[in-house]
Amino acid sequence: MQGLAGAALGAVAAKAAYTLLTRPGTEPAGAGPTGQRSGPVPSGGVRGGDRWLRSNFRGRSVTLQEGPALASAVCAASLFTPGLGPRVRAASALAAAGAAAFGAYDDLAGTVRARGLRGHLGALADGRVTTGAVKVLGIGATGVAAAALLRRPLVDTVLDGALIAASANLVNLFDLRPGRAAKVCLIAAAPALASPAAPLLGPVVGAAAALLPDDLAERSMLGDTGANALGAALGLAAVARAPRPLRGALLGGAVALTLASERVSFSRCIDRVPALRRLDQWGRTAPEASVEGGGGRRVGRTAPEASVEGGGG
Repeated sequence: MQGLAGAALGAVAAKAAYTLLTRPGTEPAGAGPTGQRSGPVPSGGVRGGDRWLRSNFRGRSVTLQEGPALASAVCAASLFTPGLGPRVRAASALAAAGAAAFGAYDDLAGTVRARGLRGHLGALADGRVTTGAVKVLGIGATGVAAAALLRRPLVDTVLDGALIAASANLVNLFDLRPGRAAKVCLIAAAPALASPAAPLLGPVVGAAAALLPDDLAERSMLGDTGANALGAALGLAAVARAPRPLRGALLGGAVALTLASERVSFSRCIDRVPALRRLDQWGRTAPEASVEGGGGRRVGRTAPEASVEGGGG
């Protein structure tokens, strides 16, 4: 019941925030309607004069405001969902807010010149600090800070902070097609609503489900802001409720998938498995042709998927 209450709070908060952010008159002058095919855009997918619009893999104009709406809803619902102690509430809100803030920085200021861990590490070796590197370090720092609120031994705090950051990045890797990242989170979190983690997962499930229709209709996308916040919130739920062996296994799995994404396209893997392909395309406005290299939700993206530059940036 506590998880369901959290889901209801998350859904209401997400719809309210999204309606507020996308109401007529809030978009910059000259911004075209979302969900329609846009004109030419730069290689990064940013339409001139509007920092919150992107062209997706099909060339349609979509708003990134879904990300801030979802992140704010998860934070707000976490603070009011019953069944959580004050430190756990604060840790959940901090993890999601920190990931969203650094994701928004990369969404708005990021470029396409460096992609993936190798790209950002190579840039650092050349003396250049990319927005993706700042995002990774920032989410790592806020993840450790959130874990520290739980007052565990140092080893556990570091392990937990790494799991929060790795989860944030992993969900971002799936934000390459409409609705994919939200579906992954819903599949991962919904069954656990019957577990002790339910009060922490409820806001995630409610917010993601409430905004999924607009994502599937290609009117909006999570971007790094929303995908990183979703992943960080899921990671914090595992950190707060799972035993250390399970947390270690989850961290190992997240790191392994992140490293694999440097060489393997998730989109290609999904397209090759009929059941996964049907689930991935369920609810979208129109079937899509397989895009060479797995594509991305940004124009000009190529395979393999960038492990730090997710679908939103």
